Amino acid sequence: MHAGLPPSDWIRRWSHLVPAGASVLDLACGQGRHMRWFFERNHPVTGVDKAQEAIESVAHLGETICADIEAGPWPLPGRRFGCVVVTNYLWRPLLPTIVDSVAPGGVLLYETFAQGNETVGRPARAEFLLAPGELLRACGSLHIVAYENGLLDAPARFVQRIAAVRAAPGAPPRLPLVAHPS
Repeated sequence: MHAGLPPSDWIRRWSHLVPAGASVLDLACGQGRHMRWFFERNHPVTGVDKAQEAIESVAHLGETICADIEAGPWPLPGRRFGCVVVTNYLWRPLLPTIVDSVAPGGVLLYETFAQGNETVGRPARAEFLLAPGELLRACGSLHIVAYENGLLDAPARFVQRIAAVRAAPGAPPRLPLVAHPS
């Protein structure tokens, strides 16, 4: 679906929060645009997707797991990552597991469709659209660095997106006052 597309602007904008060399999980990775982004910046990457073809296309980048995370068990029990990336994907029962997969000192970068998108295109079904503030509530145990909810253009879409950090025990979170350019 996203083959050949550049990484999300949101992911690029906040990727400087990811500790150097930290492991990155790209959940519902598709053709791996975010796996590539972090791989090129010397991060070990793990991609999970239910499409075998997608997984095979990115296997050379790092660890890949073909799993249906909606119908089967979580394929990474007990594992935590320096960064968890999720874009254009929502399965509400996994939100707590996704947040729990962020290691101390790690970052969650999440961007997906929000209510209102049904007025401009797909997805349009409520189960695929975040309600106002839903992502904020799901990330309540993390320190929110940035959050947006609203309409973007080119192409027109309603999104909710968040950059959040799990504080490392005994250490203040590394939070910039201004986003660094990528």
